[in-house]
Amino acid sequence: MKMKKYLLDTNICIFYLRGKYELNKKIKLAGFKNCCISEITLAELKYGAEFSEHIAKNMKLVNEFTAEITVIPIFNALDLFASEKARLRRAGILIDNFDLLIGCSAIANNMILVTENEKHFTRISSIQIENWVER
Repeated sequence: MKMKKYLLDTNICIFYLRGKYELNKKIKLAGFKNCCISEITLAELKYGAEFSEHIAKNMKLVNEFTAEITVIPIFNALDLFASEKARLRRAGILIDNFDLLIGCSAIANNMILVTENEKHFTRISSIQIENWVER
């Protein structure tokens, strides 16, 4: 049986790094090796650390996390990004470019996107989403 592969959205990574919503258990259950992040998420995590009050501490957390998790490139999602952005723009339901790149990366790599931001991501055609956050 083929294991599911998951692309963790930035909000999920932030919650995980903060120890919230038992995401450590959920990621362990899915298998850490089955979870990846996009280059876009890496950029957003690094920005968040740089913008925080505790830059060195948070950058260390980000670097330790990203040293252990697979970071996937966005290159193979660019054609899908272009077509989805055009489709969404025509429909008048645009979403943030970074979110669209992350979502398209999940599709292009045949992964399930794990996010709490279901509202925006469900606008992307053919995306599979799971929300591991229970509030």
